[in-house]
Amino acid sequence: MGKSDFLTPKAIANRIKSKGLQKLRWYCQMCQKQCRDENGFKCHCMSESHQRQLLLASENPQQFMDYFSEEFRNDFLELLRRRFGTKRVHNNIVYNEYISHREHIHMNATQWETLTDFTKWLGREGLCKVDETPKGWYIQYIDRDPETIRRQLELEKKKKQDLDDEEKSAKFIEEQVRRGLEGKEQEAPVFTELSRENDEEKVTFNLNKGACSSAGATSSKSSSLGPSALKSLGSTAAVKRKESSQSSAQSKEKKKKKSALDEIMEIEEEKKRTSRTDYWLQPEIVVKIITKKLGEKYHKKKGIVKEVIDKYTAVVKMIDSGDKLKLDQTHLETVIPAPGKRILVLNGGYRGNEGTLESINEKTFSATIVIETGPLKGRRVEGIQYEDISKLA
Repeated sequence: MGKSDFLTPKAIANRIKSKGLQKLRWYCQMCQKQCRDENGFKCHCMSESHQRQLLLASENPQQFMDYFSEEFRNDFLELLRRRFGTKRVHNNIVYNEYISHREHIHMNATQWETLTDFTKWLGREGLCKVDETPKGWYIQYIDRDPETIRRQLELEKKKKQDLDDEEKSAKFIEEQVRRGLEGKEQEAPVFTELSRENDEEKVTFNLNKGACSSAGATSSKSSSLGPSALKSLGSTAAVKRKESSQSSAQSKEKKKKKSALDEIMEIEEEKKRTSRTDYWLQPEIVVKIITKKLGEKYHKKKGIVKEVIDKYTAVVKMIDSGDKLKLDQTHLETVIPAPGKRILVLNGGYRGNEGTLESINEKTFSATIVIETGPLKGRRVEGIQYEDISKLA
């Protein structure tokens, strides 16, 4: 058979070998050529093209080394950011995944001699957090993306706002308690002992609710009553006045406590309605892909959220094909089911509660639901926005 036969087993084997990874010592970084054996690498080094490339590199070797070092650093950090995010990972795991790409930049063409030197350099430059353990060096990517920093600032701002709201509620409760105590002290009755300077002096009583008749009768009969009778009558009237004043004070105190509790409940209810977050992803909900970057195969297709990563990213399993995709929440939207189906509240004061969709208002892009779980079970909620609920898988 001729040497040019394309479908011979040897030709097929050679093509398969050329696609895979070969030994590093038979790779020429300057020419970006991989040889399969020592003889091929020796022939390449003696070739005219390799000699010309070496002459170009010898004119300015630092420029070539800086270029390869920058490319190696950028590709390594990009792989670390995309594959592992901000998780702590062993540097050798990242390096092995990086060199699995056939066209990668080899470390012997950079300014770093070993992977340990490169790891230490990343720590000194502030690009990663590095620490040495008995198992080796571990690295953790530091995300300096403006969008990530903005999200962190928004979360800190929201936490501070929640703390301010709690402080305001605590101060309001203290103020209500103080007012109640002040009112109770003001309404407390003051009792005095009945006394008169001489026996001829008249004793009069000023009582509410029909006490005038008893006071008149007492004053008319005061001349015929003795000192002991006057004392017993005065003590009886004082006891009645004390009981009436205590009952009125208790009723007023109950009213005040009830009104303060109602106000606190209203404040908590309003706080629940307005408590919203900028993330809404939850496991086991049905979502729809709205981005076109993945192609027409996945555009406008529905999937089920299987896992939520860092609140803003989710692993979605497609319903039609069964493929699993890692997507940001900006590329997804909620799915509104038919009335009577189960839904999950994703945002607002009822976040995390399951319910049933009762009706849909297409004019206001809102829905009416009935809560089925939690302490608010059975409550009917109107005006829930489409983006705050989604169908349960």
